[in-house]
Order: sequence, then structure tokens, then C-alpha cells
Amino acid sequence: MAELQPIILIDPAAESTAKLAGRLGMQGYTVVVSHDPADGACLALGDPPSAVIADLWMPSISGVQLCRLLKAEPATEHVPVILRGPDGPRNRFWAERAGASAYVVKGRMGDLVRALAAAIESTTGASPFFTELAPGENSVRERIAAHLDAALFESVLAAEVRALGTCGAFDRLFDLFSQFVSRVTTYRWLAVSTNQPARLGLHTNPGQRERAEREARQALGLKPEALTIAVEDEDAVADEEGPPPIIKPITLGGISIGQLALATRHPEHLQDVDFAAVIARELAGPIRMATLVEESQRLATIDALTNLMNRRAFMTSLDVEIARASRYVLPLSFLLLDIDHFKVVNDRRGHQAGDTVLAAVGRLLSAQARKSDVVARWGGEEFVVALTNTDEPGGIVVAERVRLAIEELDVRDAADGSRIPVTASVGLACYQRGDSLEVLVDRADRAMYGAKTGGRNRVVVAPSVHQTLDPAPLSVKETAA
Repeated sequence: MAELQPIILIDPAAESTAKLAGRLGMQGYTVVVSHDPADGACLALGDPPSAVIADLWMPSISGVQLCRLLKAEPATEHVPVILRGPDGPRNRFWAERAGASAYVVKGRMGDLVRALAAAIESTTGASPFFTELAPGENSVRERIAAHLDAALFESVLAAEVRALGTCGAFDRLFDLFSQFVSRVTTYRWLAVSTNQPARLGLHTNPGQRERAEREARQALGLKPEALTIAVEDEDAVADEEGPPPIIKPITLGGISIGQLALATRHPEHLQDVDFAAVIARELAGPIRMATLVEESQRLATIDALTNLMNRRAFMTSLDVEIARASRYVLPLSFLLLDIDHFKVVNDRRGHQAGDTVLAAVGRLLSAQARKSDVVARWGGEEFVVALTNTDEPGGIVVAERVRLAIEELDVRDAADGSRIPVTASVGLACYQRGDSLEVLVDRADRAMYGAKTGGRNRVVVAPSVHQTLDPAPLSVKETAA
């Protein structure tokens, strides 16, 4: 070789170093031997060599610690480190995680020589600008301790964020996430956005909500339709101004699933940038888990054809509304609708036309209902609507409006473009104190049957519970079409 390349060999066992040093010397390397890991680290930091060879497990300072130190220091970050030790996957794993260029089974000199040549050939080389004077042993130990503390802190942060993967819902995840972040650093606001669905989790001081949301949406480039889930408390400071927000991507498998923005306060802390990067990296998994759980829950409660609640979800919601009506003495009306002559549509035009009718009625009911109302597909061609805080006269008005809107629907057959006439028979039952869910549904069902037998395309109101239980024929009030 035209130029001798310096190698630092760190081996606590003095009897085994002479043979290896001789073999490396034959290959044109200048070998400096150190039997103490701290002394070897001092030599490397003081005058960076072409490579460092060290044992994986050594007294006082391990090869893992040594490697992490050298990779973290500007003077030696590009110096390849070859670690040696017993054969085994765990040892190779630790060497890889420490940043070693190679792991070689101790005693395999040929493998070591080849690994060393390959590592030196591939290195980019360190800048002499960063070369430092040799530090003392205490300085090396302090630096190793600092790097270990930093690695431990990052590991704790990562574990805290990963634990949020069991939340099951984004709103709960973000609430717990903001509580965790506010214990680690201070900020004006914290925001997490997701792409699918488009939403914004925002933690802000109650007095700065409007300003914080405006800044967060602008920083993350969110569209107006992105839903905001806000957590407001005094854990976020009330500063009106601060440094520009730190923005980090949230990716999973190289695919963007959202962004994190942290609006810190004056004075700026450089550690916050690294902190934001760590929590953004670890947040991807919990967000994905929460999204999958939410989607599975949505699919379990939504009718795929009409995008309305399914029967099971509606019964749960209706049970809640009945309990609320009973406790607070509130009126509650219940509509049960059945599409007239639906079997004829399916038989004559095909099931695709029938599905078109059902989807159109589902959209109409969603548009007609208030936010407080509960709408669902009951099954087949039947639909149900719970009208909260609505008495019988109000229920009749809504029922007749819905019946008329269905009659006026312009539904077209995809096969020939012809209009499919659609009407519905509607049964209306109003909650009476003591009604169970089953009783309320039964009365509405009997009223709807009355609308069917009475000529269809009409609204029939169920009588009271006592009248319903009377053995006499069902007495109904009608609003004819």
C-alpha cells in the first residue's frame, strides 16, 4: 500500500492481540493497540483512525456503547467500527443496532480482514475540521452516559406513544397524546392531522382556540372540510405569539398518513425539534390502529347500500333516546316506513333497480332529518326514523313531509332511463311513559300495516298503549295521501 492506514484495536485480552496486530500489519495497516476501552475511545476521538476494531463485550464500556459514542461524535461519525464476539443472532443484532459496519466472530481473522477492507473502502471519510484533542477518560465516560441517557429518553418517548395504539378511537388517542406531550414540553398548541379521513386534532388553551385553529390549519395546509377535534385546557399556554410551528410528517411504510405540528413558545429549544421528530415517527402506528378500529366499527353499524345506520346500531341509539325521553319527560316520535310495491320493482326491473330505489330513499331521509334525529335502514325495504324532542303533531308534520318527498322522488332505471315511481306507507308511534323499545316499535309496525291495508302511500298514527292492547280492532288516525 502506498499509504499506511491507522487502525485502533481495542482488546482487553493482551495475549490475543499480538497475533491479530501482526496479521493486520501484513495487510499494510498501522495498528495501535489499547487494552482499555476508554483509552481506545480517547485515541479515536483525538486522532480519528481509518477504522476501529473492538470486542462487543468488554469490562466497563461495551462495544455497543463505544460504537454509539464514536458514531455520535463529529470527529468519528464516519469511522467504521468492526465489532467482534461470540457467534449468535443476538450479538449480530446488537452490533447492527449500535451502528457497527460489521460483526465478525472472534478468532475468524480472514473474515475480519475482509470486513475491515470493505468497511474502509466504503467509508466517506471524516472532515479534519472536527478532529479534537484527546479527551480524558472521564470525558469519554460522560459522553457515553449522555448518549445513553438520550437513547433511553427516546426509548421512553417511543414506548409512551406506541402504548396509545390500544385507544381504539382517534379522539381518545389525541386527548391522551396531548396529555403526554404537555408533560414533556410546553407549547401554545399541538396539532395532528390525518389524511383518511381528513381531520385535525388540536390541543390549545381555551382563550386561544380560534387563533390556534387558524394557525394549525394554515401550517398543515388543511382544507375547510377537515373535521376539527379540539381539546381545550390550560396545559397549553395562553401565549398569543411564538416561534414558527415545528412540522413533521407522519408516515407508515413510506406512505404519508398525516402530519404533526408543534407550536412552541419563546425561547426556542433545539431539543423540541428532535422531540417532535420522535413522537411523529412513533405516532403513525397508533393512528393507523385507531383508524382501522373506527372503520371496522363503522362498517359494523352502517348499511353499505344506503349509508344509513343498520338495525342493530339503530336499536342501540333508540334505546338511549327512550331512556332520555323517560328521564327528562321529553316527547319522542318514531316512524316506520315501508316502500310500496317494492317486490314489483325487483321482479319487473331487476335487483339493481331495487337497490337504486333504496339508495335514493336513504339519501332523502338523511337530507330530511335533523342532526338530532336518528335514521336507519330497518331491513329489506323498510326504514326507521327516531324524531327526538318531537310530539305527535310535530311527528305527523314530519311524516307527511317525508311521505310526499318520497312520492316526488325522481328515480331512474339505469337500464332504460325510465322513471321508477316510488311511494311509502308510514306508521307513526309516539313514546308514552313506560314504553319499552319493543312496545314502541310494535305500535309503529302495526300503524304501518294499517297504512298498507288502508291503501298505501299514507301516514297512520298508532293509538295509545291501552288502545293497542285492547282486543277491539286497531283504531287509527290517518292523513291520507
